Amino acid sequence: MNMLKLAAALALTALLAGCATMDNLASVGEAPRLTAIADPTAQAGYRPVQMPMPEPVVASYQPNSLFSTQAKGFFKDQRAHKVGDILTVLVTIDDSAKMSNSTDRSRTSESEGSIGGVLGSIFGGKVPLADVEASGKLSTSGSLADGGSGSVNRKESLETQVAAVVVQVLPNGNLVIEGRSEVRVNFEVRELIVAGIVRPEDIGAENTIASTKIAEARISYGGRGQITQMQQPRYGQQIADAILPF
Repeated sequence: MNMLKLAAALALTALLAGCATMDNLASVGEAPRLTAIADPTAQAGYRPVQMPMPEPVVASYQPNSLFSTQAKGFFKDQRAHKVGDILTVLVTIDDSAKMSNSTDRSRTSESEGSIGGVLGSIFGGKVPLADVEASGKLSTSGSLADGGSGSVNRKESLETQVAAVVVQVLPNGNLVIEGRSEVRVNFEVRELIVAGIVRPEDIGAENTIASTKIAEARISYGGRGQITQMQQPRYGQQIADAILPF
């Protein structure tokens, strides 16, 4: 059964690789195509966000007053607050991590015994003394050592901006945003995707919000094109890395 699954996986991988190869051959000499502008909620795989919410509070008005319990102020707020509004996300990532560890293990064992004493106990003490002396002693020794070390040194830095659209308003007023930006230079497309949940109170007066204030943030920065293809290992190597046990 395992062999059948492996054969099916290899066949499917080969089929997908063939399709990708045909696509690459069809786009020889052409720049990568940009993604069409479309409604994010209509994309395949989109699911509305569901988070724990407090009990809704019904808006109330005081007699002879223009103030409402749901109002943020007396003046019109230009910041994003409803589905379809746009706000600017200030993406700032400056992460670094350094870790190192080492392990050393060792064990030594040694034992020693007289063969004459052993033979004497077996033969009832009738072993000649000369034979006992000739037999000498039996000794064993062994040692085991194991050592390992590892280190991680990672640094990532990204600073850019992207406009995002409010795609959903949660019952407690938090906004679900999603933004995508694609820039094509020659034969390479750089794309930036930002999605997450923000509080209206965290949106600045200039209708901007820092990426550090986005809950459940999903930020992707990458590219596609000739340079990216050259940086990726070939399909055969990826398959070998996935199935080889060593």
